[in-house]
Amino acid sequence: MALTIGVLALQGAFIEHETMLQRLGVRTVEVRKPEHLVGLDGLILPGGESTTMGLVAERWGLVAPLKAWVRAGKPIWGTCAGMILLAERAIGQKAGGQPLIGGLNVTVSRNYFGRQNESFETFLHVPRLGEEPVRAVFIRAPAIVEVGENVETLARLTGRGEEVVVAVQQANILATAFHPELTQDLRWHQLFIEMVEAEQRQDRLSLESAERTS
Repeated sequence: MALTIGVLALQGAFIEHETMLQRLGVRTVEVRKPEHLVGLDGLILPGGESTTMGLVAERWGLVAPLKAWVRAGKPIWGTCAGMILLAERAIGQKAGGQPLIGGLNVTVSRNYFGRQNESFETFLHVPRLGEEPVRAVFIRAPAIVEVGENVETLARLTGRGEEVVVAVQQANILATAFHPELTQDLRWHQLFIEMVEAEQRQDRLSLESAERTS
């Protein structure tokens, strides 16, 4: 049975994520309201403007359902602004702060790599994705400046004279500071699909175990 993965479609690069997923045979749903989360196997929070996304999500009653999604351990992936929204802690926020979904035990620095005109592309070494370097597009990108317990670092990059973390996984949460959806490399999306499939297998095993003991 084909997977169904939702992409938060409030603002930002959600169509590009949908295109990548569809190339991999995944059915996609644009998530704008709480009811759009029903029946999804996984969820992506795309890049964009994190403050705007958070405020629109709050206005449309999505913040609490998204927090519940994370607390339930369902697969979720945040790219760029989506990573900021998933962080437990964010520095460099605009005046008044912004809503955060939380769940990812990291501290994120917003716009760590600079403004729009300082956007750049580079190649990263990501052992989880194989030997071939991964093209990464950084646009007004954040960085993870503090990694908490139970968070696996997937990729690092030197910026502003120090090494920072730009991709992590914590259980069913995947986060990247860059935009895989703006490349032709499907490996990040394939990794997320594998996370979703692994969660489904675990759910089936748990159900079978419960049925045997009932």
